[in-house]
Amino acid sequence: MQPKTWIVGFALALVCIGKAATAQSNGAWDVVVNGRSHHIDAAYQWNEDNYGLGVEREFATTSRWIKVALGNTFMDSMNNPSYMAGGGLKRRFRFGSGGYVDLGGVAFLMTRENVNGDKPFPGLLPAATFGFKRIALNVTYMPESVVDSVTNSHRYDPTMKGVFFLQLKLDAALFSPASNNRQWLAHSR
Repeated sequence: MQPKTWIVGFALALVCIGKAATAQSNGAWDVVVNGRSHHIDAAYQWNEDNYGLGVEREFATTSRWIKVALGNTFMDSMNNPSYMAGGGLKRRFRFGSGGYVDLGGVAFLMTRENVNGDKPFPGLLPAATFGFKRIALNVTYMPESVVDSVTNSHRYDPTMKGVFFLQLKLDAALFSPASNNRQWLAHSR
C-alpha cells in the first residue's frame, strides 16, 4: 500500500471518529496554513518556507483539556512534500477577552520523501497554540535529538539545536459565504 494511502486512511478514520463525537463537538473545523519553520543554529541551509494546507478540528469539552484531530500537507525542510495526520491533547489557559494559550502535545503518522523508505512513521511532539476566537498560531517544536533519530534523514546537521514549526489556524467559518459573523479576535457581547 502506498504511504500516502496510509495517511489518507488514517485521516479518514479521524474524521469518522469526529463524526461519531459530533454530540460532544462544537463542530468547528479550522483551516491550517502551514508556512514557516526555524532551524535553531543550523549550519545547513534548510528549507524554512514550509507552505501547505491542512485542517484541524477541536472537540468541545467541559474540562480545560482540549482534544484535536488534524491533518496537513506541506513542503518539508528538504523541500519535499510531506503528509501527516494525527491528534493532540492540550491544556487551555484563558486570558483577556477571548484570548487563550493551549500547551500540550500532538501524536501523528507522517510520510516524507526519502525518510523511512517513504513509509509512514509515528511522531509525538510538544505543541502550543496562541489564539483568539477565529485566529491562532500553532507552534510545534522538534528537539535536536529527534531530528535525525526519528526521521533517519541522513542529512543531520550537528550544529542544529531543534526546529520550530509555525502554522496559522483560521476558523473555517471565515471562508463561508453564508457567515455574517466575521469577528476575528473576541466574542461579541
